[in-house]
Amino acid sequence: MKKTILLFVMALFASGIFGQKNSIELLVRADDIGSFHAANVACIESYKNGIVRSVELMAPCAWFPEAVKMLAENPGFDVGIHLVLTSEWSTVKWRPLTHCPSLVDKDGYFFPMVWKNDNFPPNNSIIESNWKIEEVEQELRAQIEVSLKYLPHISHLSNHMGFMGLDPKLKQLVEKLAKEYNLDTETNDLKYFGGWGRDTKPEERIDKFCENLEKLTPGKYLFVEHPAKDSEEMKTVGHKGYETVGLDREWVTRVFTSEKVKETIKKKGDKID
Repeated sequence: MKKTILLFVMALFASGIFGQKNSIELLVRADDIGSFHAANVACIESYKNGIVRSVELMAPCAWFPEAVKMLAENPGFDVGIHLVLTSEWSTVKWRPLTHCPSLVDKDGYFFPMVWKNDNFPPNNSIIESNWKIEEVEQELRAQIEVSLKYLPHISHLSNHMGFMGLDPKLKQLVEKLAKEYNLDTETNDLKYFGGWGRDTKPEERIDKFCENLEKLTPGKYLFVEHPAKDSEEMKTVGHKGYETVGLDREWVTRVFTSEKVKETIKKKGDKID
């Protein structure tokens, strides 16, 4: 059988296409649409002109309405709900959709972090709070329902900043909600594709991504990153320990829309038999 490299979406899991013998199957996903206008524009560009086929939507964020409009105009773009319980940036903050006092700081914003982080003062993470599972459930339900209200074709759930790993009860809750709303959950059966690696300079990412694509062997892979535009808006976004957010995410967009990356994928599929 001819081997192929396939950019697939979540809907293919049940179709029989996913899991073909000797195939290389790669799900390329964009995180955090709805977080910023610059992220919205870049996510759509990465789909229309690039290799991204799945995107994660953040309901509590200020740019959610614009993201919903853009996604409705691109119905072929697979959408997941990126469940949010944190608000990590220093100058931009997100509040919950419901009243959940155990999940917010003194100003009513989500805590910045899931786990304690030395870049933040004490009591700035969920793990340091007396969080209540019933408040988590009501908030996650609200995020799911408002997202499905506008985009009923949403296919799956994921979790922002990995909060499901904080406690088994949270993982069980998300799985319960996924079943109730007939949505998929995290793709744990996929291998992580390294992309370009943490220490790669931004301007070297395209070459490194192509190099790592060439090394792919048959299997099922997932790559997730955060595209955005390095606009004036994104120059205001960051926190201690991560100040170059705009530049970093601009280069994610460049990788996702790179002609060299697209050509590498085509050649990889053509030459393996």
